[in-house]
Amino acid sequence: MMKNIEHIGIAVSDIAIAEATYTQLLGIAPYKKELVESEGVITLFYKIGSVKIELLAATNKNSVIAKFIEKRGEGIHHIAFGVENANQSLIELEKNGFNLINSIAKAGADEKEIGFVHPKSCHGVLVEVCSEHA
Repeated sequence: MMKNIEHIGIAVSDIAIAEATYTQLLGIAPYKKELVESEGVITLFYKIGSVKIELLAATNKNSVIAKFIEKRGEGIHHIAFGVENANQSLIELEKNGFNLINSIAKAGADEKEIGFVHPKSCHGVLVEVCSEHA
């Protein structure tokens, strides 16, 4: 079961330009910058109320974010929902007929275990489930 909207991921071409834009827009600085080498991304996190905004920029041309931007341009990449246990949520989602990108959770940014549901299962929206590292 989904507990909350944990964060909204936004794909950006240039992390420095996006940081300046969102810092001005939101009136706060990001609380965290993190390189996720396994995914080929650098992330910035802002906290707005109980929701986070995650900016994602590719660190190489083979990154999922680089491919997303090449195909669709900058913009909302995914919506992440907080869950108790990402692995268990992925199992339940698959049992309920959702097509998964990840059948088991993997390490993600901001000290989370993450997994993705294919956008074709969610009316074009890439959905992430995430939980605290076990």
